[in-house]
Amino acid sequence: MATTPTLTQYFVASSIDGFIADEHDNLDWLLQLDGGPEDDTNPYAEFIRDVGAIAMGATTYEWIQRYDPGNWEYGDLPTWVFTHRELTPFEGANLIFTSEDAQKVHADMVAAAGGKNIWLVGGGDLVGQFMDHDLLDEIWLSLAPVTLGKGAPLLPRRRTEPMRLTSVTPARNGTFAHLRYSLR
Repeated sequence: MATTPTLTQYFVASSIDGFIADEHDNLDWLLQLDGGPEDDTNPYAEFIRDVGAIAMGATTYEWIQRYDPGNWEYGDLPTWVFTHRELTPFEGANLIFTSEDAQKVHADMVAAAGGKNIWLVGGGDLVGQFMDHDLLDEIWLSLAPVTLGKGAPLLPRRRTEPMRLTSVTPARNGTFAHLRYSLR
């Protein structure tokens, strides 16, 4: 029986003007919206079942520590945190702090994922590094009905080769549009 290859996926929410956080790296704009994991149109539950390893940038990691300091919600999933500075680890989390290039650690991430997928939690520049090395397979984008004007861009890279839209699901409550794109 053939096995499904490990996919490297960017699962993210963005404002309709293309920002994943405001200019202060804040997500209050997102947290105020209905349509979270309890919404049965939100693809998170389907997505997270297939995740075997995680990657995130230092800014995302620090935001998690500020927002919910006592709770590491990713269990024992091996998580690579890309950083050039010393960060405080969450107790009990399976963390690998690295300053290596994404391409250099990707094979280790695939091995640690154990046949499951790799979730690029954020941010946009880190995801761009995976894209630069042709390591990004999919983008799962929840488009939020707000505009921020400025902030952390969804994906600060130029790509003129079209991605293929594989699914569109509107949130039942009329807030988010959940889009899934393949880069292959």
